[in-house]
Amino acid sequence: MTGRAVRERIRGSNKEMLDDDTVEKYLSTAKVKSGKDGSKVTTVVATPGQGPDRPQEVSYTDTKVIGNGSFGVVYQAKLCETNELVAIKKVLQDKRFKNRELQIMRKLEHCNIVKLKYFFYSSGDKKDEVYLNLVLEYIPETVYKIARHYSKSKQTIPISFIKLYMYQLFRSLAYIHSLGICHRDIKPQNLLLNPETGVLKLCDFGSAKHLVRGEPNVSYICSRYYRAPELIFGAIDYTTRIDVWSAGCVLAELLLGQPIFPGDSGVDQLVEIIKVLGTPTKEQIKEMNPNYTEFKFPQIKSHPWQQLMLTKMSMPRSGTEHQKIRVFRARTPPEAIELVARLLEYTPSQRISPLQACAHAFFNELREPGTCLPSGNELPPLFNFTDHELSIQPSLNSVLIPRGIQTGQSSGESSTAQDTTAPGAASEHGPSDSASTPLQNASGSTLVVNGARASVPAPTSPPPPVPRPDHHPFEPIVQKTKGASGRDEGTRATPGPSANCINERVVPTVWCVLHLGSQEPGRTGRTQRREG
Repeated sequence: MTGRAVRERIRGSNKEMLDDDTVEKYLSTAKVKSGKDGSKVTTVVATPGQGPDRPQEVSYTDTKVIGNGSFGVVYQAKLCETNELVAIKKVLQDKRFKNRELQIMRKLEHCNIVKLKYFFYSSGDKKDEVYLNLVLEYIPETVYKIARHYSKSKQTIPISFIKLYMYQLFRSLAYIHSLGICHRDIKPQNLLLNPETGVLKLCDFGSAKHLVRGEPNVSYICSRYYRAPELIFGAIDYTTRIDVWSAGCVLAELLLGQPIFPGDSGVDQLVEIIKVLGTPTKEQIKEMNPNYTEFKFPQIKSHPWQQLMLTKMSMPRSGTEHQKIRVFRARTPPEAIELVARLLEYTPSQRISPLQACAHAFFNELREPGTCLPSGNELPPLFNFTDHELSIQPSLNSVLIPRGIQTGQSSGESSTAQDTTAPGAASEHGPSDSASTPLQNASGSTLVVNGARASVPAPTSPPPPVPRPDHHPFEPIVQKTKGASGRDEGTRATPGPSANCINERVVPTVWCVLHLGSQEPGRTGRTQRREG
């Protein structure tokens, strides 16, 4: 099959024509009037995101632009009836096809996925120009912004928050992958975050696709820093495990304070990966893309992830030199490094599934009774698994569900599934990772070692300081701690009003240089969105 034939096949796969009747059905003419306070009120006829098609009038006001790009424009607005803030994503619609993002979002209902409230079509300024408007729940922050907040302070995000963010990301991925849906653009910018409640929600399904085994897909997808190696090798029959790789890159970035693979181009991206993982073997390349025939790579050995100080080989144009670099900061938990290693595997089938990641020992602290946010507030819902979620990999349920937690509660959907992967999705099966590792509750009352519990005395600590008025809700309250000699032993993040809150010891950040050139923390590759 020629390259052109493949492109045409990809372009036509998994796409449905958008007929004029559909446009006419959902097309809405906005009515604008002045409110009682003189504000501009816009009224449209919109259809609810979930459930039956029952168009209704929806009025909103206080509209302002909060984002724009090649995809379109995002507005913030306030619904007049409920005073609820929403985000309206307005994208130019190709009338030849139905919008894949809309089709997918209407199927999704999960506590860690941004909710589609309404949608409607609107006419543009030009003839035959049609826009799709997605009315989404508004969530104020992103993980990217939170990471930058710490980066500017020369700190990395506390481990406790990394656990909270990543657990919810993996849970959302487990849900969409069970439906055969691949997001294809996992990155910190697409992880919405409510800093008051700690709730994380996956957003932006503009690149998402329902993967069907045997149907080709474009390989030039996903933002560069988070692009799986099989995509770099040009694979068109990849699986949902490309999202798992991207999630591993996000986890590593939060641990490091900067991207782990900051490539300047597609080729350079592969070089950055090879510096850490070593040169892929022919067998690994075949697993990533059976049709790839070029095997001319510099031979670099992989390094054990557990080594904090790694010897990474730089590859100048002439000669070879070695440079010792620190990949992870010295106090990074070994469970975190082990989880990164399980996610960033060359062979897609060897990467653990999102649900296996949720069951990993790295997240054991979240399952400890009494754990809460540093503000003293309760953790967001983490264990309200639906029957659908519990049926994805039942063998993991005993690890996923803490004792005393009611299961089968609704988090937005109640469909059922078997202990098999949805058609077209990557296999979710693999060895269970449920080994216990040492973890202490912040109160000091319980110590867990290899599944055994023992009572330990509560540590003595100074009273918590009072938060500053400008204190960021997800910034630990830091205070000095002194040893028996009276000398400062470092700084300590104080959980706040509750003694059982997630406690975090903050140490000076050891900045990690992964790229031989200078890189700005948080820099991302541009998202490529193409049909297929």
